[in-house]
Parts: sequence; structure tokens; C-alpha cells
Amino acid sequence: MRKLVAIVILLFGSLMAAAEPLPREKLEDFIRAPFSLGDALNDKGVYALLNSGGIEAGFVFETEPLAPLPGFSGAPINMLVVLDLEGRFMDVQLIEHNEPIFVSGLGQAPFHKFFEQYGGHSISDSIVVGTQYGDAASGSQLVYLDGVTKATASVRIAHESVMGAALAVAREKMQGLATSPPAFPNPDHDENLTWDDLIATGIATHKTLSNSEVEALFAGTLWEDDDPEAQDYPDEPYLDLWIVDLGPKSIARAALSTGSFEELQGFMEISDNDEPILLIETARHGLVSDEFVRNTAPDWISAEQDGLPVALRDADLLVELADGAPDGTAMILRTDRRLGFDPSRDWILKVLAVREHGIFQPETGSVTLEISHTTPDRFFSRPVQIKPAPPWLEALRSRQSDMIILSVFLVGLVSTLGFRMNSFAAQPMFTPYRLGILAVVVGFVGWWGQGQLSIVTVLGSLRAALEGGSFAFLLYDPFSLLIWAVSIVGLGAWGRGLFCGWLCPFGALQEFAHHVGRALRIPQIEPSDKWDQRLKWLKYVVLAALVVVVFTIPDQIDKAAEVEPFKTAITTFFVREWYYVAYAAFWLFLGMVMFKGFCRYVCPLGAFLAIGGLIRGRDWIDRRADCGSPCQLCRVKCKYGAIKKTGEIQYDECFQCLDCVAIHDDRQRCVPLIIAARRQERKVAAK
Repeated sequence: MRKLVAIVILLFGSLMAAAEPLPREKLEDFIRAPFSLGDALNDKGVYALLNSGGIEAGFVFETEPLAPLPGFSGAPINMLVVLDLEGRFMDVQLIEHNEPIFVSGLGQAPFHKFFEQYGGHSISDSIVVGTQYGDAASGSQLVYLDGVTKATASVRIAHESVMGAALAVAREKMQGLATSPPAFPNPDHDENLTWDDLIATGIATHKTLSNSEVEALFAGTLWEDDDPEAQDYPDEPYLDLWIVDLGPKSIARAALSTGSFEELQGFMEISDNDEPILLIETARHGLVSDEFVRNTAPDWISAEQDGLPVALRDADLLVELADGAPDGTAMILRTDRRLGFDPSRDWILKVLAVREHGIFQPETGSVTLEISHTTPDRFFSRPVQIKPAPPWLEALRSRQSDMIILSVFLVGLVSTLGFRMNSFAAQPMFTPYRLGILAVVVGFVGWWGQGQLSIVTVLGSLRAALEGGSFAFLLYDPFSLLIWAVSIVGLGAWGRGLFCGWLCPFGALQEFAHHVGRALRIPQIEPSDKWDQRLKWLKYVVLAALVVVVFTIPDQIDKAAEVEPFKTAITTFFVREWYYVAYAAFWLFLGMVMFKGFCRYVCPLGAFLAIGGLIRGRDWIDRRADCGSPCQLCRVKCKYGAIKKTGEIQYDECFQCLDCVAIHDDRQRCVPLIIAARRQERKVAAK
């Protein structure tokens, strides 16, 4: 055993190299017309998305290099994500995965269909996997994606990978893209304001610069003497600019005529994410050049907030100002709040002062004039963003009722085995009680709760540990995680017996198959002691082989793990390809003639738990000096062959069926007790 453990530990030390981004030619196959793949933007597989005209329209990237959250196979789920420039999902496609439930369980179609739900949603949305619970209403800010029955944990892992990678790209590439809902004009806030009120309260920002001040900015450059008007009239205004945010209705009403106000409100009903900015210029600079085209970005004007650019565009609206407003050139620009602009915070308008030097092929130079603007916060509302609960909490909430029932069941079972084991085993109805518990394990824990533990989880955890990955994937299936926790704690108290004997749904099915075989009087097959000991080593060989596979050819681990018939018999209710069904049925039919043959000789999870059972802290089955010499009753009755001829219990093979416990305390069956009773009777008779 020690040599085997050493071999397994050495195998566990093998590591796989981290996956590299797919080559460009493979990514191109995933891009849907009329779009195409542009240039690579970094070394992590992020590319520009080009529209049919060759203009950048978004970003294309894989999730694995950016958010390598391991799935249940231990390997990340890799998706292709296409985002537009506003952070909306244009497409999400599955590239590669090793999730056992989809590879050879439910099939690929449900997984692919899950990703179709992302289209049109924004990374600013609070997206969760599941359904509304509690008092959630249709107006909730949470966006729900339908999960996949029996595979919720896997799709939650995939969702977290998609969102994590998308936000990573947004932070690096989408300058200023908001990842949370921005402030917006409060429709319920109303003030009776005039243009003079806008000036008095600072709502309208006013900036003036004289010709001499601009001349000073060009000093020492090629263009310092290229503005004769500035030299002739140094004190005259070069720039006389007013800035007003027209998003709040009270401000727009005070700045615009009635007709322009109504036209703006009609525009805002259509473009409800835009923030309109009014600019009025009364001096010689003007606002745009002669080459400016309406409904495009102004050539002399730009903006920034928090050091990041703010996209401005002409709203193409005719502007008529309110009474009292300055007379000058006016235009309304618009910017999309979803692109990071927060109208309730300070931002900077940048105006270019442009000069030309020379007559033929003149050289153009410019300086930037900056004006800071802030609109009072009282005109805006900032939605309280409902942050999705952590994935583990969402998973826990979605299975709240199941978790409560499972917890009660486990507490009752562990308490009985821990404190009343002997009295429980001595019950006349012990076998019906045990079969009743196993029926709950098959029906509720297995088929309903999908709590069949698998060696796949062990190998995935091992790979994550050795490669420095995350164990978060375990949290996505709290039902199974609770069973894992109880089973691992049980290793210290009983060894493998708690799970293998009481909590394994497929093991319970085999036990039922045994009772059916007995009821039908089918002759039983039992290997000799010699072959029994040899066959018990087979499961360790299977475990070692799986470890080799997961670290050498991880893409095949899902196929190799099919040595466990758990997925067929428990996860998919035998609804699979015929050869998987035939394999699972073989072990159940074999169980009718050979008691739990798979569990005893082949199960890699049983081998892992047997190794883990080395931490067992006590011998929990009572023994007597007479056990094994001369009494062999318990050894003969033990269907698992877990009792040596010496009477010693082999705890790494013990399934905690309690048959030997029942015999040990039964004065009608335990040979030492029977002999002791007869001796006592003789002593009494002799007196």
C-alpha cells in the first residue's frame, strides 16, 4: 500500500503547460459575416472586430487566457466573446471544454444554446444564472439567464468566465466604458429656472479668453505671429463660450425656447442614453471649422472625464435659445452615458485654437483650451445597482430547500452512526431501515439532488492545486460539496465506509440489485480469498491511470472517467447512448450475482477514499480476543471480505454495513457470547 501511495503522489506531481490563445486562423472561423477579425491588440488573444467597411466595431477574445476558471474536469471552459464598442455582447460561442456532463451526458446542444442568451446584454447589466426567487419582480435590475438542468454548476462557471474576461477587456481596451449604471437626469426633479438663474448658480459655465491670452499660448512656436487680428486687437475676446448640460429638464427649459425644448425632449425619448450638451460661442473662434459635417464628431471640440476621452457627436438639432441667453453660435452635442460619461461629476471640454503658417501648403498648428464643467448633483439620479450575489451564494439560494433536507438527513445519519451505531445495528428491522436510507440516497441524493460524487471532482481539484488554479468551481455545486465535506470528515471517523456504505447512490443501486438477486434465488459468485485480495488492487490501478490521463492527455479525461457508470445510472437516468447504458447495466446485473463488484474492485473514487481513510483516527468496530481465533463468523458473513482470518478489520475495504457490529452484540449469533452464556449456565447449574 505504501508503494502504491508513493506512486500516486508522484503521478499527482505532473503538471501541464498553460493553454495558449488560439491561432488567428482558428479564431477567424468563429466570426460571423459580415464582420471579420482585425489586428491583435495584445498577447492574450484580444483582437479588433471589423465591420464590412473595415472599420473597428468591437473586440474579439477568448475567455481562457483572461479568466481561466477551472471547470469540473480541472480545465477551464473556453468561450469566444464578441463585444461591440459599447460593451454589449454581440456573440458568445463555446470553443472548447471538458465538462463531463456535456461531453458524454446531456450532449453539447444545451451548452451551446445557453450562450445564445448573451446577445444584446451589456457587461454593465447585473447578469445572473438562474431564475428569480423571493420577491424578485419583472422590473428587477438583475438579468437572468436560464441555466441547464443537471448542469447548473458548469454553466455558472462558464458565465463567470465570460463576465470576468469581458470586464478585463473593458478595463484595458474600452477607454472609459462604464461597468456600472451611470447617473441620469432625474425625471422627478423640477425647478423653475431662468437663464439668469443658470448663471447665478453656476449651472451654466462661462469661459472667456482674450486674443492676447491665446497669443501667449502660441508664443515660441512657428505660429506665434500668424493671427494679425489678435495682434491688432489684443483685448478683444477670442473665445466666449457657454456650457450647459441639457439632460435635466429644468435646465433645458431655462436654456431653450419652447419649440427647441420640445424638439429636444422628442429626441431624448429615442436616444434615452444620450446626455445633450449645449455650447454657445459669441466670440470670433466659433465652434467648428468650415469642413465640419453635421451629425458627426466636432473637429475642434472634444472632452474627457477622469483622464479618459468622452465621445462627443453633433445631435443635429436646430437650436433656438431662451430669452436672456447670449446671442451667438449654438449647437447641441451628445454623448452616450453608457460609454463612461457621468454627467453628475466634473468633466473637461477641450477646444482647439487652430492657426496656419504659410500661404502655399500652410502648416497647421493648434493649442488646447480647457474648460471644466460640473452640473449640480441634485439634478441627477444614480441607480442603486443590484450587484449579483457571489456565484456560490446564488447556487446556494437556488438549492435552498434541497440543502435543508440534505442537511437534516446527514445530521440524522451521522448522529445515528456516531452515537447509536450499535443499538441501531441491533434493531430487528435493521435491514429494512438500511434499505430505506439507501432508497433516500438513490432517489433524493442521487436522481433528484444530483449528489453523486465522482473521481472527476478529485482530479479537477488536484489539477487546480498543482497548477495554482482556483477551487471556486467546487462552490457552484453546494449540494455535492456538502456531501463531500461530510464524507471527508467521515474519513477521520470511519474511513471510506460512510460514503461508500451509506451515501453513494450507485453503491446503493448495487446493493438493491444484490437483494433482488437473493429474492430471485440467483446463485451467487464469490471469488476465493486469494483472488479477492488480488482484484481489490485493480481499483488503485484504475485510479493511477486516471491521474496519468488528467495530466498527460486532459482532453480525454471525460472519456476515461466513464469507467465510473455514475453519470449514466444517476445523472442522466440511463438516457444515453446504448453502450453507456449497457456498461452501467452490466455492473448492476453483476451485482445480482456478485455483491457490489464494482465498488469492491474497480471504483477509482473508492480507491481514493481508501487512501484518504489512512487518516482514520480510531478502530470504531469493537472486537474481542476470540474474534478470529477461534470465531470466524463475522469474517464469513462479511460480504466485502473486509475481515482478516485473524479477526482484524481491514478499514480500507470496510463499507460500514454494520453486519459484523450486529453479530458482535447479538447473544443469539455471536459465538463468544453464546459460549460465555453456556459456561455461565453450567456454573449456575453446578451450584
